[in-house]
Amino acid sequence: MNPAAIPVPIEDVQGDNRWMTIHQRYVNESHDKEPDVVFIGDSLVQQLALTDIWFKWFVPMHSLNFGMGGDATQHILWRLQNGEIDNIKPKVVVLLAGTNNHGHTAEQVVGGLKAIVEFITNKQPQAQLFVMAIPPRGLNPNPLREKIQKINDALPNMLKSFANTQLIECEAGFVQSDGTIDHNDMHDYLHFTRKGYEKLCTPLYEAMTTLLSP
Repeated sequence: MNPAAIPVPIEDVQGDNRWMTIHQRYVNESHDKEPDVVFIGDSLVQQLALTDIWFKWFVPMHSLNFGMGGDATQHILWRLQNGEIDNIKPKVVVLLAGTNNHGHTAEQVVGGLKAIVEFITNKQPQAQLFVMAIPPRGLNPNPLREKIQKINDALPNMLKSFANTQLIECEAGFVQSDGTIDHNDMHDYLHFTRKGYEKLCTPLYEAMTTLLSP
C-alpha cells in the first residue's frame, strides 16, 4: 500500500488539538457557506489567505480556503473524506499539495495526489479542478527540489485520465540563473512573500478568470 494515499489525520504531537479544531471549522464552513471556489492544500494554501492577493483576487470569486499547515497528501485526503467538501457545490476547486510528503518517493506522492484528485472529481463532478504544480524549495539546488521536479513531470500524464482537470504550471520563475531562490519570493525558501504569491498565483488567477467570466 502507498502510505501517501492512505487517509490518516495528522498526529497531534503538540497536544493542543489545533489540527482537528481547524478541520472541524472547515467542515462547519462547508455547511454555512456557498462558495464558488475552494482552495485545498497545505500551508502554502493556508498562508495565501493572509495576503492582499487573497482579498483582491480570490475573495471576490467567493472563495473558501481549506489550507492546513504541515499537511501531506494523506492528511488532506483524510480531511476531504471526513466532511470538508460534503455540503458544497463549487464551480472550481484548487489543489496545491505534496511538498510535505517527506519520507515518500516521488512516485508515492504522485499516487497520493492521484487519490485526492480522484476523490474530488468523484465528489464534485461539476467543478473544474485546477492542480497546481509544486513550487521548488531551498536556497540552493537540493535533492528535495529534484524529487519535486519528478513529481511535477509526472502530473500531466496522471491527470489526463480525469475530466475537468487542469494542471497549473506555476513553479517557473522562482529559481534564478545561478540555481538559487530569492528570499524576496520565499522568505524562508519555502513559504511565499507577497511578491512570491503574486508570481505563484498569476497563472491560476488568469485561468480562473477565464473560466468564471460571464
